[in-house]
Amino acid sequence: MRAPEFWSRNDLCARWIGAGLAPLGWVYGASVAYKSARARPYRARAQVICVGNLTVGGTGKTPLALVIYEMLHQSGRRPVFLSRGYGGVQRGPLLVDPADMTAAEVGDEPLLLAHHGAVIVARDRGAGARLADTMGFDAIVMDDGHQNFALAKDLSLVVIDGELGFGNGRLVPAGPLRESLTQGLARADAVIVIGGTAPDLGSYREPVLHGAFVADCASWKGRRAVAFAGIGRPQKFFTTLRACGVDLAECVAFADHHPYTADELACLARTAKLHDAMLITTEKDYVRLMPEQRAGICVLAIKMQLREPERLQSLIDRAQVRS
Repeated sequence: MRAPEFWSRNDLCARWIGAGLAPLGWVYGASVAYKSARARPYRARAQVICVGNLTVGGTGKTPLALVIYEMLHQSGRRPVFLSRGYGGVQRGPLLVDPADMTAAEVGDEPLLLAHHGAVIVARDRGAGARLADTMGFDAIVMDDGHQNFALAKDLSLVVIDGELGFGNGRLVPAGPLRESLTQGLARADAVIVIGGTAPDLGSYREPVLHGAFVADCASWKGRRAVAFAGIGRPQKFFTTLRACGVDLAECVAFADHHPYTADELACLARTAKLHDAMLITTEKDYVRLMPEQRAGICVLAIKMQLREPERLQSLIDRAQVRS
């Protein structure tokens, strides 16, 4: 899904569309509140750290999950990622094998995470946590799931895009919010703002941390490229490349989690050849490609850099004591 433009605009037309869809948003928000009130979550033996958000689309959850996984690993812990496996057909629970599984089976984000550490895919997050317990993992890094109530969390982190904030402040489909700010922030132990500045968080008084994306692209400065991406915010990827000094001949955006066809990839390759340019995409797009389709395609590696890593470590340590 690509975010509708009216979610982030404030002109008269955008306000009218948002207001017209607002009743559907109220229903959507009420459904989340209903699930929360009736939940009987599984309490895992492992510490559960949830990296979630309040809006639809990418905010930086997966890069932050990678940072947390590495923190746990460096502390001598035995962590595992837990993902719903969006875009994959496997319901799980199962342990992802990156050498023998594809994005079509388990989803692109779990496959990307599996190149860094152990990953369990489970539509039922409680069942996934039970599998993690039986396998001896002592920490679960839940990639997305702030609005999932099947599993009790020891630490809930809400990631916010500091550039977009909460858009028009309305609930899906009238806006980008998955639930009301008051409702969602009430369950947050900390907020992590990625880039930009923190939007108005109302009465929220828990810790607010800050981070930024760091791109490994210095060697591409001055080179000509055709860029393509099927992520939540393709324009952010294109902007990052331009900031690196890459000369973008063309930018091609697809829907988030887009499954690429052979014809589409052939067309992209022809376009790159026409412009005498390299072909470049994101890590998440790259793992959706079959091995034989990856030849000649460059990948932009993005990492999360926290301004206050010691504060996040302290939150993890305190949550471990509570659990």
